[in-house]
Amino acid sequence: MPRAFASAQISFGLVSIPVRLFTATEASEKISFNMLHKDCGSRIQQQLYCPKDERTIERTETIKGYEFSRGQYVSFSEEELKALEEKSTQTIDISEFLPRETIDPIYFAKANYIAPDKGGARAYTLLSKALEQTGRWALAKYAARGKQYLVILRPLGKGLVMQQLYYPNEIRSMDELDLGDAVIKDNELKMAVQLAEMGAADEFHPENYRDEVAERIKAQIQQKIEGGEEITAEAEQPRAQVIDLMEALKASLASPKPRAVKSPSRIPIKEEKDRKPAKAAPSKLAAARSRTR
Repeated sequence: MPRAFASAQISFGLVSIPVRLFTATEASEKISFNMLHKDCGSRIQQQLYCPKDERTIERTETIKGYEFSRGQYVSFSEEELKALEEKSTQTIDISEFLPRETIDPIYFAKANYIAPDKGGARAYTLLSKALEQTGRWALAKYAARGKQYLVILRPLGKGLVMQQLYYPNEIRSMDELDLGDAVIKDNELKMAVQLAEMGAADEFHPENYRDEVAERIKAQIQQKIEGGEEITAEAEQPRAQVIDLMEALKASLASPKPRAVKSPSRIPIKEEKDRKPAKAAPSKLAAARSRTR
């Protein structure tokens, strides 16, 4: 059984439904490649470099800044950014119910499944059926991890999906594009309509499609492994007698860390992802398989 990444409460009127949130998509199937040193096969490390001081710096020497003009920044401390965060109430607060056709899919961002928590099955099912019968989606605000998200709750099968939406200021206008002013003849439009009707289908069957490029890459990876073409990083040679104790301790303790919106008129502050320490390239298929971002 999948593990919920959060618990929440759906709230509308005087009704409160305890629910659990689950990731609806799987990114682990995406294939990504690591950068290796061509000579020895070791995975390279990224360092923080100050071009003015011409030296590598530690993360503790950095602060966050917003570039308001080219080369000009205003800086923020961690305390200042923390004070600006939204209080994580874990409440999905429904504000209105909208006809589903009024929300263009261009606003769709990340999707999560919602399942009822203990004591919430009856109200959960009631909300799902009400949305299904009315043809409406519930527009709501969801505060979590210091951000405020605009979301919709929409029925899917017997359950509900919480679809995160982009805010209007995150959507580019098509007015920026040159769409031309071509004149279409009636017979051309008639033929185009006939062509569309010839390939028409009443239902969407995503199982009929697959990522052929990913399949070719996976097959080539397996072929290279079976052919003995994998690269094994050279064992690090013993260093000189002078040992930096602090650096040795830091290297010993280093390990990948787990990853942990304001009003519609504001742009959500994006969190920086922790950089992970370098690892030696493994000799198995897992070395080339994707990693969840």
